[in-house]
Amino acid sequence: MNVSRLRLAFGSQRRSAVLRFGLVALVAVSLGACSNLFGDKDALPPDQPPEKLYNEGLYLADQQHEYKDAVKKFEEVERQHPYSEWARKALIMAAYSYYQAREFDDAIATAKRYVTLHPGSPDAAYAQYIIGSAYYDQIVDINRDQARTEKAVAALDEVVRKFPNSEYAVSAKRKMDIARDQLAGREMMIGRYYMKKKDYTGAINRFKIVVTQYRPRGTWKKR
Repeated sequence: MNVSRLRLAFGSQRRSAVLRFGLVALVAVSLGACSNLFGDKDALPPDQPPEKLYNEGLYLADQQHEYKDAVKKFEEVERQHPYSEWARKALIMAAYSYYQAREFDDAIATAKRYVTLHPGSPDAAYAQYIIGSAYYDQIVDINRDQARTEKAVAALDEVVRKFPNSEYAVSAKRKMDIARDQLAGREMMIGRYYMKKKDYTGAINRFKIVVTQYRPRGTWKKR
């Protein structure tokens, strides 16, 4: 399979995510530096308002496409205001920014943390979709190990099963079908290898996997 076919962009999901999390107006007033009464130059700067940090991160991600810098702002929201609603929103946007920066391992880890901390949130579906998409975007040629492909199928299936009515379910299903096709291609390749070696039992076992596990949905009818 051509690997380029596997690289589906977030497309409308990217724009809808930014719009959803960007409904908060940008804070126009910046905070001035606070002078220390005792003249201690090593004193820590005061915490910044969470909405200011969040919107700065949103601007860096949406307008500047400086995703790594955006992550720093979103993580600062969590650090300074760990139990606020802003921290929850910043966490999902950090996962999104990591994904856009193609820092896939960090995107997966951050999105998994979001799902663990906020399983009932409306944005849990999006976090799970980021996990699946990050694995999906690391799918390699069928001649190489397909561990990431298997993880992509599992994570995307979670989106379809747990969030069937979400806006991400259709895209997750499409990506999952392509990933399953990749796994089927891997089994077919191994089966053909066994055929050349005249190991017909080994070949049949591989072809059975294709038929029983990876056949296209809805192609078989009961007789």
